[in-house]
Amino acid sequence: MELGKEFPWERPERCPRCGNCRIWGHGFVEAYFDKIRKTIWLRRYRCPRCRTVIKLKPSGYFRRFQSSIETIRESIAHRLYHHLWPPGSSRQRQGHWLRSYLLKIKFYLGLNGLSGEIMEAFETLVSQGVNPVSRSFLCDKASVF
Repeated sequence: MELGKEFPWERPERCPRCGNCRIWGHGFVEAYFDKIRKTIWLRRYRCPRCRTVIKLKPSGYFRRFQSSIETIRESIAHRLYHHLWPPGSSRQRQGHWLRSYLLKIKFYLGLNGLSGEIMEAFETLVSQGVNPVSRSFLCDKASVF
């Protein structure tokens, strides 16, 4: 990531929204991520058919989230097993993740998803292409890049 705009981002083959194979370069945008002190230049592409802007992110991050998937998973697990929020991120942010996670379990896995090991549902949702901590239910299938 220290290469700035010279980082070799992998160009998407198709638009994730409409499947168009023509994708145009759309420049770069600065982004901030937790535990990284510098801004990172993210590559953007644009679909000329549906006008979707595709912003590439480092692996291990959900769309529209600055914290890594691992950080989010560890925070939720710490709260559920120790009944305390771990230090590091704000209590409000972690509470947002937990409330959204519980809603997604009920919506996608039903009330039976809450029985047994609750953190197994995190991996189940991610493997289904669902962001388990997003408040949005409309764009779930495209929220993991």
